[in-house]
Amino acid sequence: MIEAASRVHRDGERLVLSGALDRDAATLSWSRAVAAADGARILDVSAVTSVDSAGLAMLVALAERMQDARIEGAPAGMSDLQAAYRLRPTLACDDGR
Repeated sequence: MIEAASRVHRDGERLVLSGALDRDAATLSWSRAVAAADGARILDVSAVTSVDSAGLAMLVALAERMQDARIEGAPAGMSDLQAAYRLRPTLACDDGR
């Protein structure tokens, strides 16, 4: 079983995620991540080893909740998924404007 507590924690204004962020991890970590996101300004994914589409969806939702969050780190697979889903570096949708 994946230990959600070790995957998400707050460090000041930083919301830190770690490990592989796949569907199972996103499901188990979701409620803890949402609670920890309140007031955070930096979404730190530098310790995330890989991300799939479910993990990316979680990151997008967290970035939206954090409002103008700065994203730090780029786990394996994230840039390809960002391009596929037309997301900006801030994880906001690129509407072509």
